[in-house]
Amino acid sequence: MFEATNKIRVRYAETDQMDVVYHGNYAAYFEASRAEAIRDLGLTYKDMEAMGTYMPIIELHCKYLRPAHYDDLLSIKTILKEMPTDHRIQFHHEVYNEAGKLLTIGHVVLYFIDAATKQKTTMPAFLLEKLAPFFETARD
Repeated sequence: MFEATNKIRVRYAETDQMDVVYHGNYAAYFEASRAEAIRDLGLTYKDMEAMGTYMPIIELHCKYLRPAHYDDLLSIKTILKEMPTDHRIQFHHEVYNEAGKLLTIGHVVLYFIDAATKQKTTMPAFLLEKLAPFFETARD
């Protein structure tokens, strides 16, 4: 399992009249967290695109458990529970406040797309190489 956490401070413009983070902003929080998780592996989305792989989102799911508010410092955990075996990759996200309370959970499914052909493809070898150590089973 691969896991990474990054922090985002809620800006005033991301809240609604009730001083609650507007629900649509969680998609951007998840994206920022995924991008940083990939950066933790030594890659960027820009690198991946330059190497010929696009990753469009095809599903986004959120469950809102508690509100986040203006100026809260959020910890966003990005988890890859399974190694991709086909053209799909699914990231799970958990959003916590500074008190460690779980606020929001969700997951995002993306496809691997060949940049030249725009066709679905499998996970590129360079990403497989970076993720493989996190999914190796314990050896006796």
